Amino acid sequence: MASPDDIKIALERNVKAVSLRPSVGQGTAVTRVRLGADLRCDIEEGSWKLKAGMTEKYGGDGSAPNPGVLGRAAIGSCLAIGYAMWASRLQVPITSLEVEIQADYDVRGELGASDDVRPGYGEIRYIVKVESDAPAEDVEKMLEIAERRSSWLDVVGNATPMRREVHITSPARS
Repeated sequence: MASPDDIKIALERNVKAVSLRPSVGQGTAVTRVRLGADLRCDIEEGSWKLKAGMTEKYGGDGSAPNPGVLGRAAIGSCLAIGYAMWASRLQVPITSLEVEIQADYDVRGELGASDDVRPGYGEIRYIVKVESDAPAEDVEKMLEIAERRSSWLDVVGNATPMRREVHITSPARS
């Protein structure tokens, strides 16, 4: 298991590398999602294989977490990992850390039952529980810096340009 010092050294090495050559830290992440039976999706990126789906209530089979679970998990895990990385960099000891994501929804927008209801969340809240021997001010400073640098807080909190590209083909006929 990596110690806080190991994490700090690794992060400082990465900061130095991308500061000297920004292109080292730039790229395009590609995740492929293939729809299968019962509203289940197979998700692949590199060696990672995940699944997503829907509950029986929505026509799925309930065999995998729905996209909302995965999205909330992305936000919460990005925050938790970011806090740990910044705690290591700033030498703020953490004994335990937990992030709870709460998201208010109204499915009428998603289901098309009301044009007056947006399909996304009305509000997302995150509750951070930190156990640390450090002074509260140091923990707060670390949290603020980590949140300012959180990629997923940025993705959900600020509009990211999105562009759709479509390729339509006909099924092969025998």
